[in-house]
Amino acid sequence: MGKEQTDAANRNAPKSTDQRAAGIVVIVSNFNDDENHASHRVGDRYVVAVREICGALPLLLPALGAGADMDTLLDRIDGVILTGGASNVNPGHYDGGEARDKSLLDARRDGVALDLVRACVERNVPLFGICRGIQEMNVALGGSLHQYMHEVPAHFDHRRPREKPISVQLAPRQRITLTPGGLLQELANGARQVMVNTLHAQGVDRLAESLVVEAVADDGTIEAVRVAASPTFSVGVQWHAEYRTSEHALYRALFQAFGEAVAAHASARAKGTSMGRVA
Repeated sequence: MGKEQTDAANRNAPKSTDQRAAGIVVIVSNFNDDENHASHRVGDRYVVAVREICGALPLLLPALGAGADMDTLLDRIDGVILTGGASNVNPGHYDGGEARDKSLLDARRDGVALDLVRACVERNVPLFGICRGIQEMNVALGGSLHQYMHEVPAHFDHRRPREKPISVQLAPRQRITLTPGGLLQELANGARQVMVNTLHAQGVDRLAESLVVEAVADDGTIEAVRVAASPTFSVGVQWHAEYRTSEHALYRALFQAFGEAVAAHASARAKGTSMGRVA
């Protein structure tokens, strides 16, 4: 392998550390159904953020589909990240009718992610949903989505400008307003508004009853939520908080807060205690 290839392959490699990981975080994979080389995929930035900012051990969870043994999994881990992805949550999961473009569906990701959200909330396991992840949280807990946000009257086009360089695509371009007194406003040091890199075609329509809004875009689109009754970090954001965490204070603060919750869960698990199940 040439030097340029080696540099490219290792450009985001986590820094080496001798510190013991403060918990185990599972990162949910997307399934790429290529008949010649099917694969389970996770962006490297999630891995780096979990190790470097959260101080935890990142493990990748394959897109197993529905029916996976959640109790065995959650008995052994301390947090879950629901990543972004190119696919859409199947509208059949929220009585949204037929999907217009079935090539954008990922049934195996839907199955494991929706089950995992419900299990994390029931067992008070720290949960961080990013982009597709906030949509999965809302659907799993009983909410619904707009399949095509840009077709909803008075809503902006939040889709990714794929014709532009990646640095432009993922640059902060959408202003959000944080809920006064909310967790995100606390993490943003009291700021009222923040610019974020929100990129999505789908978006929250009917909010699940167990969620509260933490941030909205200027067009009213829900951009962040929190599980209201959770005693731990259980947050979803519509933007890509894993991107440029060293430059964006709120992105980094979210991972730090998640990491603190993961460490607390790991400590309780080591002592044979836990937050317990929601009644």
